[in-house]
Amino acid sequence: MKNLAEIAVNKCKILGAEYADIRIVEMKDEELRVKNGKISDVTNAVSLGYGIRVIVDGAWGFAASSVMNTKDIEKTAELAVRIGKASSMKINKKVKLSKEKPYIDRWNSPYMIDPFKVGMDEKLGLLFEIDEILRKDKKIKNAESYMWFNREHQWFLSSEGSFIEQELLRSGGGFSVTSSDGNTFQKRSYPASFGQYVQGGYEVIYGLKLIEGAEKTREEAIELLTAENCPSGKKDLIIVGEQLALQIHESVGHATELDRVLGLEANYAGRSFVNIEKKGNFKYGSDIVNIVADPTAPTGLGTYGYDDDGVRAHRFHVIKNGIFENFLGNREFAHEQIENFSRACNRAEGWINIPIVRMPNLSLMPGSYKYEDLIKDTEDGIIVSTVKSWSIDQYRYNFQFGMEIAWLIENGKITKTVKNPTYQGITPEFWGSCDAICNEDYWKFWGVPNCGKGQPGQRAEMSHGCAPARFRKIEVGIV
Repeated sequence: MKNLAEIAVNKCKILGAEYADIRIVEMKDEELRVKNGKISDVTNAVSLGYGIRVIVDGAWGFAASSVMNTKDIEKTAELAVRIGKASSMKINKKVKLSKEKPYIDRWNSPYMIDPFKVGMDEKLGLLFEIDEILRKDKKIKNAESYMWFNREHQWFLSSEGSFIEQELLRSGGGFSVTSSDGNTFQKRSYPASFGQYVQGGYEVIYGLKLIEGAEKTREEAIELLTAENCPSGKKDLIIVGEQLALQIHESVGHATELDRVLGLEANYAGRSFVNIEKKGNFKYGSDIVNIVADPTAPTGLGTYGYDDDGVRAHRFHVIKNGIFENFLGNREFAHEQIENFSRACNRAEGWINIPIVRMPNLSLMPGSYKYEDLIKDTEDGIIVSTVKSWSIDQYRYNFQFGMEIAWLIENGKITKTVKNPTYQGITPEFWGSCDAICNEDYWKFWGVPNCGKGQPGQRAEMSHGCAPARFRKIEVGIV
């Protein structure tokens, strides 16, 4: 692969590129689904190709191909340079990359069991076993269980001297069940609304304890049919699990991506209420809110050795003691926030797309509470879990979330299950109301395998770590 990569970069330099890099990417995906006692999907997909990126006369050029030979690579390099030259005629400001050290390195996800070597009979057998447990009651009208595995092998070579090889392995799965009494429907999911995913091998599936969670999930779906609706009004809100991860994702992660802040990303999911002037002085949350970006964290879906600019991954605060500290950025935009280095947040989906700013793993750091003490310390509250729907405005400022299930807290005790819960808020006010976070014993990574951004749209993966947290006097209601 290195020889082909060198041919591409050398050709770009000969044609006048000031900078050039190539990413060769091989992707392998497997997805299995069982629905209501039948196999609903078995997908095995493999792709191999490369994308060539250049800067010519201060403008980006990019071209990609899946034909892996010298002639086609040179042809694709020529196209990238031509696109760069054409783009340079229309730019208002020249591309300026931060200076970064070149690396020659290899990085890979640690794992124990290669999921692509595990037999189909074992995988499908587990899904059918889950399905059988989920459908033991006649009130269950729909059950679906699934697994997903992804291996991404990439080679990066740049005109600055970097040659980096990386191999990332991601695994996960879950299930959902829908109950009905003939009039209404209720859904419960496990371990999260779209499953749980981390970096690792087939051992991840064993760790999810899918069989152990099936009966409880089925019974909760049935219980929701006769549960009372969530009350309306202001209550102390305790968010657990994947729902808090999604809150971090939508109201902090996307809001602090530097391309949104600069107005260079708006078509797909809007811009941001955060601006450059807020860096270092804006009160984003209460004093106990510390949110850290960490693409080096073990098992995170957004863990990597180097981003797609070839910049080494590193950990940094986005919010520190409630104050907004740093944007999620890349080499191109580093100078926009008066920094001379990249935050290593540039990534692309596969080989056919150009890298854009993507959040890495982004986590709310743990506090000091035990979960049972947090409940005891709450007089009039509600616990919410597992997202069902959400809406957030084009500046990541106003939001509303609907969840699958909630539990009322009265005088320090959980008293009943309620259905159709929602909550809403304004981002800095909401994070400013956070007054308690559980300790590291309750902290967990939750994987997001399908974050969408950009036009043409790109998928990216990341994880959000969190422990149950309390937010005071939040408006709650029903879907």
